[in-house]
Amino acid sequence: MKTLDIEAVQAFVLAADMKSFTRAAEVMDTTQSTISLKIRRLESMVGRRLLDRTPRLVRLSADGGAFLPAARALVAAHQGAFNAFAHAQPRRLVVGVSHHVVGSELPRLLQGLNRLDPALIVEMRVASSSEVLDEFDAGRLDAGVVLRHDSRRLDGEVLLQEGYGWMGAPDFEWMPGQPLRLATQAEPCSVRAMAVDALGQAGVPWTEVFVGGGVSTIGAAVSAGLAVAALGRRVAPVGTVDLGPRLGLPPLPARDVVLHTGPVDAQARGALRALGAAIRATTTNSMQAP
Repeated sequence: MKTLDIEAVQAFVLAADMKSFTRAAEVMDTTQSTISLKIRRLESMVGRRLLDRTPRLVRLSADGGAFLPAARALVAAHQGAFNAFAHAQPRRLVVGVSHHVVGSELPRLLQGLNRLDPALIVEMRVASSSEVLDEFDAGRLDAGVVLRHDSRRLDGEVLLQEGYGWMGAPDFEWMPGQPLRLATQAEPCSVRAMAVDALGQAGVPWTEVFVGGGVSTIGAAVSAGLAVAALGRRVAPVGTVDLGPRLGLPPLPARDVVLHTGPVDAQARGALRALGAAIRATTTNSMQAP
């Protein structure tokens, strides 16, 4: 009877979830070429092409889509077997995340962490970057994912650089001479400060017409055409566009998304690798070819 390589199956599942061989390699703490080799060997073992490759993209084939649910179940059963005799108190990982780092993909990030280690309890606290850093410095968080706005903390792992735009509905109209209608996060918010400073320096009048409690609520106001908002292009709602060039608005600076990690065990380090890789994976909507 043929036996599937469980690491090869896990590599396939991660590549499908992360939409990237590189991100899958980060989670498994290996190299992109190793992930590619494992998946090729898995394809040889099952006798089916699981991924369709082009010079720039890698997509699930029809056979890959059919195999994916069974592959997930196999990886979960394998993890469950390892945990069968685990009677210790379940590990809790407390992570703080900036409002502006995660958008509509948050459920997918949490789902990915749960699939990686169902026994791990993840407590996620969403707040402003300054609040997350305060909690992290006070020892109340195992890790924090924030936007770097200043030199308060220059350590941590840079996950990606967030590009910002004046996001709005494609049909949003701004009449010359009228204040620009803004949707913002409540003060204090560094992204809000960045936006109003840019408008002030450019001499653009503005008025706050909506104050939200995170990217999802601000995004709803933007999608409804109520206002424009300074949002990361990566987390802006689907269907919105950067209106800055059309409206003649000042460019916004980019910000680093940084992961700060405290002393954690091997189980937590694996989960944080997966979280970092998942956040990086949101920068693209397609798999990168190996």
